[in-house]
Amino acid sequence: MKFPGPLENHRLSSLLERAISREAQMWKVNVPKIPTNQNVSPSQRDEVIQWLAKLKYQFNLYPETFALASSLLDRFLATVKAHPKYLNCIAISCFFLAAKTVEEDEKIPVLKVLARDSFCGCSSSEILRMERIILDKLNWDLHTATPLDFLHIFHAIAVSARPQLLFSLPKLSPSQHLAVLTKQLLHCMACNQLLQFKGSMLALAMVSLEMEKLIPDWLPLTIELLQKAQMDSSQLIHCRELVAYHLSALQSALPLNSVYVYRPLKHTLVTCDKGAFKLHPSSVSGPDFSKDNSKPEVPVRGPAAFHLHLPAASGCKQTSAKRKVEEMEVDDFYDGIKRLYNEDNGPENVGSVCGTDLSRQEGHASPCPPLQPVSVM
Repeated sequence: MKFPGPLENHRLSSLLERAISREAQMWKVNVPKIPTNQNVSPSQRDEVIQWLAKLKYQFNLYPETFALASSLLDRFLATVKAHPKYLNCIAISCFFLAAKTVEEDEKIPVLKVLARDSFCGCSSSEILRMERIILDKLNWDLHTATPLDFLHIFHAIAVSARPQLLFSLPKLSPSQHLAVLTKQLLHCMACNQLLQFKGSMLALAMVSLEMEKLIPDWLPLTIELLQKAQMDSSQLIHCRELVAYHLSALQSALPLNSVYVYRPLKHTLVTCDKGAFKLHPSSVSGPDFSKDNSKPEVPVRGPAAFHLHLPAASGCKQTSAKRKVEEMEVDDFYDGIKRLYNEDNGPENVGSVCGTDLSRQEGHASPCPPLQPVSVM
């Protein structure tokens, strides 16, 4: 989505108008149903959406596939009264339909493999029969605007209108930043409380919350996006509150970042042939370990600085820009998103870690466990 200013703005505005129009034709107001044994409850819906998210990772599919599968499932459940015992079959059928719509032919899972490895509890023939039922109820129209589509558009408009948006995040490219937001959006799509809002409202609320953290003039840009999307401001405020609540719950559910501080190692790590590492005894005293000889007895939480001698040497493999994305745990989104911004795919030299001797300075503590010998093939 990199074009000269006026052309880029016109293209993005046109994409937004078409997506809004498509959403208006497809979207139905969610009517909460009284949980019974004869219909799918909101909690059961959330559980099966989370299961589909796991399948996306298991089969290494695009996030667009999960977003479309989730939208198809919600459209179908809003159209018919489904029994809970058929929910898994309905969900896996929506997932298979979405994969055939979004993915490349070579990435589409084989139906027998999908039925077996997903543990959905239904056979291939049952999935095909349910697939036909879903298509009939949805009038064979699967091309709907998903919340992820709106997230792409709103994020591109925000980056285009405010180039300084990511100045406070110098290590993130626009596509990497979008990958982070995508991961948050997929989490919110598994929350039935947010079904009362359109996908465009959900995406705009998420982009607005992110802009509020990054730039001081986030409100005028939010109002501009709100007007382009022809949304109600009171609904956006309500949606923002719910999205902020669910994202805070997501952050609080993450494990604590415990750091065990070690004294200097008892061994010196040196390199040998083919990049293999060997440990040699060192005269520096080590830490006091517990009985299992794996952790020190007292963990220390918080940041801690450590220093390493990293003498430069030739013949080392340099890390690439994509490795930085893997460290962010969003590499599965980044590959599919970076093409939106026409970013370079070439490797970026961000440093090398090799040499003939890796030793820690005496008197400095390391925040990480000692390195284990590794053989590089």
